[in-house]
Amino acid sequence: MAVVTISEKAPLLLTNLPGPQAQAYIARDRSVMSPSYTRPYPLVIDHGQGVHVWDVDGNRFIDMNAGIAVTATGHSHPAVVRAIQQQAEKFIHMSGTDFYYEPQISLAEQLVRLVPGDFPKQVFFTNSGTEATEAAIKLARYTTGRQRLIAFYGGFHGRSLGALTLTASKAVHRAGFGPLLPGVSHAPYGYCYRCPVNLRYDSCNIDCVGFIEKTLFAREFPPDEVAAIFVEPIQGEGGYVVPPPEFMRRLRELCDRHGILLIADEIQSGMGRTGRMFAMEHFGVVADITLVAKGMASGMPIGAMVARKELMTWPPGAHGNTFGGNPLCCVAGLETIKLLEGGLIQNTAQVGVHMLERLKEIQRRHRSIGDVRGLGLMIGVELISTWDGYSPNHKLREEVLYRCFEKGVLLLGAGYNTIRFMPPLVIDQATADIALDIFEQTLGDCETEGESGV
Repeated sequence: MAVVTISEKAPLLLTNLPGPQAQAYIARDRSVMSPSYTRPYPLVIDHGQGVHVWDVDGNRFIDMNAGIAVTATGHSHPAVVRAIQQQAEKFIHMSGTDFYYEPQISLAEQLVRLVPGDFPKQVFFTNSGTEATEAAIKLARYTTGRQRLIAFYGGFHGRSLGALTLTASKAVHRAGFGPLLPGVSHAPYGYCYRCPVNLRYDSCNIDCVGFIEKTLFAREFPPDEVAAIFVEPIQGEGGYVVPPPEFMRRLRELCDRHGILLIADEIQSGMGRTGRMFAMEHFGVVADITLVAKGMASGMPIGAMVARKELMTWPPGAHGNTFGGNPLCCVAGLETIKLLEGGLIQNTAQVGVHMLERLKEIQRRHRSIGDVRGLGLMIGVELISTWDGYSPNHKLREEVLYRCFEKGVLLLGAGYNTIRFMPPLVIDQATADIALDIFEQTLGDCETEGESGV
């Protein structure tokens, strides 16, 4: 295959994809790995640097998914690598549930400072966002004495049993695993869809909060049985859905009125991803409990539940975690925060505005784009069928994802028909433009072939 360009920012493709080395690894993987893993295209990574990754055959790609919004400071940022190496020479593990060590305390202090809310907070560390969700379920039930929980359709909170019960994004996530956690109900998520034909807003579900009161509370259970409402400030797996500001404000008012805890799942939207440290800051709403993970430590496995101190009434032994708050992960988290506050959040806001504007320009040239939405570097492009102008087009989405991979750009889907753009926060405008040019070219090729019946 010919080299696409000699630019150091652009993809560099040396072989057909997957190359021979990649094919060998994929064959080995197939015999030993769980079939539950979802591999949208055959990438076998060898190493990464910043916003680029190289596969085992030497092909270079622009990474526009960041390991599902995880490698916030880019791949193998030198400062993060150095912090991990220095800590590994001291000690690698000493369970933070049972003992004390400085990196864990320091990272908790930073999270208490950064998470929105002018009140005392305390932190429980986990290995992942799913575990943070599970911790929040337990704490909410324990501290309120109530059993019921509310989440939203389209939401994704994890795949362990409690988190899975809150999740209502795709049926495949839940199929075959029942019975799930009792006492969990779902409501529609606030979603404004801009009609691509006349640019008006359709299906503005700003009264989704009203649904909770007028349907759930009126017909299924009283509000004084509800411990918490779990909400993503921007839905991730559900399709990168940005709600109208009134949705979050009315949700906060509802919780205050009935003594219900508001739990913000910032697992994907937090740590600078939206151009602010936490997405809730865009709405001026403060949660009682905030869940953090993904971009928290630039790729190291760590999560956290940050709660009002007054809620942390559970006694020693009520909840614990062997590896949560691992010292290597904590120092990576501390370096990540330094880098975010040192300019990456500002870069995210600036490049995010540029990408959003360019994608909206692309939308005007392509009838298959039904909606472009997002904040910072958390942007979703929804693909629709051109023959009717509104039907979700899952097939086109999958084709575009694979073709972009073949041209050296790594993207992932979200929801049924959305492509998400979530590159490392170190991306510059020039690299973003190269990726967007390739995306538009690929989309145009797929549109032409679809219309011609190829």
